[in-house]
Amino acid sequence: MSLTLTVLGTASPHPGPGRPSSGYLLRGGGAEVWVDAGFGTFAELQKYTDPARLAAVWISHLHADHSADLLAAVYGLAFGGLTPPEPVPVYAPEGCAQRLAGFFGRPDAGFLAGILDVRPLYDGHVARHGDLTLTARAVVHDTEAYGLRAECRGSVLAYSGDSGPCGALTELARDADLFLCEADIGAHREGEQVHLTPEDAGRTAREAPARRLLITHVGPTLTPAAATARAAAVFGDATATAREGDIHTV
Repeated sequence: MSLTLTVLGTASPHPGPGRPSSGYLLRGGGAEVWVDAGFGTFAELQKYTDPARLAAVWISHLHADHSADLLAAVYGLAFGGLTPPEPVPVYAPEGCAQRLAGFFGRPDAGFLAGILDVRPLYDGHVARHGDLTLTARAVVHDTEAYGLRAECRGSVLAYSGDSGPCGALTELARDADLFLCEADIGAHREGEQVHLTPEDAGRTAREAPARRLLITHVGPTLTPAAATARAAAVFGDATATAREGDIHTV
């Protein structure tokens, strides 16, 4: 099975009509992984797979536009007839399980044990599911955050999550076949380096160098088309816009 990326949502910082927040379905090596669980993406996920079949869930950081639909997943898996045959590993920054427990008014996350197995990410964390390897790198953001490098039978996808420009992000994207990268802001403000401009995304892809650049998570000061054009001016013609429902072969 080739490595494929299905775009579930790309919006920042909130969903819009027909445009959920950040979320993707990664398939390869016999595994299916839900990458980021932004608002509205659990519903989109069900268009393409049975959530009970997921090998894992991978969360880049705990901002709600990347993680809030874990709540929808808990309802679906625990009460909605989508119960998995065994708990689904959830790789996420420290505190994820406690946040879920807090929403349900529980003192701890033990009630999740039958459906989710929440495991903390750290810089250099590696998880393997079938022939799919997931490696996390800590990136620069205003909270604990990770980018993802997914490798399967020689194919490589890199995902920025939310990040400012940093060496770790360039290394993450090194020689990637596809670099899925945010372009959330139009320009940096004084001292702000926690998100990427389109030019930052293009520059990181060029320096890596990645083979293809896919622009996502475009913020409200930009349009996806404008962000992609600005990134392409730095990286080149192998730049495209991530759109909901698109499936990319890596």
